Amino acid sequence: MTRAFSLASWNVEHFRNPDSRADRVVDFLVDLGPPDVFALYEVEGKEVFDELVTKMPGFTFHITEGPQVQEILVGVRSDLTAFFTQRTEFKSGLWALRPGALLTLTIEDEVYPILFLHTKSGVEPLGLGLRDDMLIRALDFKDVLEAASGSVPNYMFLGDLNTMGMQYTYLRERDITAELEVLKAANFARGRGMKLLAKDVPTTWWNGGTGLAPSNLDQVVAVEHMAFEDFGGAEVTVLGWPKEPTPSAQRAWIADYSDHGCLYLEIQRS
Repeated sequence: MTRAFSLASWNVEHFRNPDSRADRVVDFLVDLGPPDVFALYEVEGKEVFDELVTKMPGFTFHITEGPQVQEILVGVRSDLTAFFTQRTEFKSGLWALRPGALLTLTIEDEVYPILFLHTKSGVEPLGLGLRDDMLIRALDFKDVLEAASGSVPNYMFLGDLNTMGMQYTYLRERDITAELEVLKAANFARGRGMKLLAKDVPTTWWNGGTGLAPSNLDQVVAVEHMAFEDFGGAEVTVLGWPKEPTPSAQRAWIADYSDHGCLYLEIQRS
């Protein structure tokens, strides 16, 4: 198999440019190759565009819009045929939630719809309920694409899915662990002919402190027939602080870049 394109997905946490973090983040992406396609979540400041346009001249950029503060920015290599649309149904009826960012690539007559999502956070029942609703909408979208094309699409969705579990205030025995929420998402996907891709490290988020343990928040879901580069037995490699050798080095990376690791994967042509 040969590589169709490379893809990165990264929550850069309140991404603006008061402290030159935008410069470091863009340099990180450039050093990755850069990826053919990438998504940055929680973009809050227009200053980041200067860094992107200056250091990535071979790319076009798209961003979601609306009343929400945090946007999803998508970069695409300019020589790729791509169509970008904003999908408001993934706001689950709440005006302040982030819409989905749908990028449709066409590479050598193969079409790849890619949905970038940043779902509702929170460990309260409302947070879990909204995440479930957004997840089901993302899975149902496969059927919409299949009906439109007449065949199973090369569809995937990914991003910060905030799979952090739920704490039931008055019935703590009904709590749902983060691990169980991830398992539930995998089961949902399997029932729709999709798969939750394996990552080469178990966690993707940590704030660097002692109060909260590292968490597995960022996920990739793809239709079962799609193939990916192998990263030591995993389909996704998590770059950044999870690969640093010591807690002090991890904290330094988090301070310089983000408390989320960067998901990187390579989609193969079958």
